[in-house]
Amino acid sequence: MLNRRGFLAGMMACPICARAARAEGAAHWEYDGAKGAEKWGELDPTFRACAVGSEQSPIDLADAVAAKLDHVEIDWKPQAFEIVNNGHTIQANAAPGSSLKIGKQSYALKQFHFHTPSEHALEGKRLAMETHFVHADANGRLAVVGVFLAAGAAGNAALTRIMKAAPAQPGSAKLDAPLDAETFVPSKGALYRYEGSLTTPPCSEIVDWNVFAEPVAVAQADIDAFKQIFPNNARPLQPRNRRFVLEE
Repeated sequence: MLNRRGFLAGMMACPICARAARAEGAAHWEYDGAKGAEKWGELDPTFRACAVGSEQSPIDLADAVAAKLDHVEIDWKPQAFEIVNNGHTIQANAAPGSSLKIGKQSYALKQFHFHTPSEHALEGKRLAMETHFVHADANGRLAVVGVFLAAGAAGNAALTRIMKAAPAQPGSAKLDAPLDAETFVPSKGALYRYEGSLTTPPCSEIVDWNVFAEPVAVAQADIDAFKQIFPNNARPLQPRNRRFVLEE
C-alpha cells in the first residue's frame, strides 16, 4: 500500500522519528503556540511534509469503504517495558521479539505511546485517548496500530501500571514486572486501514495505519493522570484528500 510516497516518504523513515530528529538537531516543536502544530512545517526543513504533504494523519475515519483486508496478526510478548516521558508523550519502548504481521508482511514492534484526546476521529468525534503501537519493517516503513481508549468501570490494569511508573518530567523508568500490551487490543469491532503519515514531525508519509473502531475501557483516574502531564498532545485532523479509508 505504500509504494507511491516518493519524495515525502523518503524524508525520514526512522521508526522513532521524533526522537531521532531531536538527536540530529532538528527544531524543537510543541502542540500549541508559536511552535505548535499549525507551524510545524515552518520550523525545520525536515518538517516540510507537515505543511505540504497530501497524505497526512490523523484524519476522521468517517465514510469508510467496506473491504476485505489482509489479516492483522499481533504477537506482542509480555515484557518489562521502559516507560519514557520524552517531552511529548508517555512512551513504552519495546525490546526485540514482538511483532505484527499484515498479510505476508512482518513488522517489529518498536514502541507504543499515548495521545489525548484521540488523534483520529469517528464521525467527527474524538475519544478520551488513543494508543499508537509503532512497528517497522526491514526497510523502515511503518505499520501503526491505533486503539481508542475511553473511560469505563472495568479500567485497564496495563494502563494503570504504566501511569504509576510514568515520570512526570522528561526521563525514564523501568517496569518492575512484565506487562502484556495485548490487553489494549479490542476483542471485537471493525478495523480501519488507510495510508497516512506520522502525526508528529517530520510527518513523513510512510505509515500504514490500522485503527480499531471499538474503544478499550480504561480508568478515568488513569486518563486524568495522563492529562496532568500532557493536557493536549493530539495533532489537529488533516484533510483526507483523495484517500480511501477501508473498513472490515
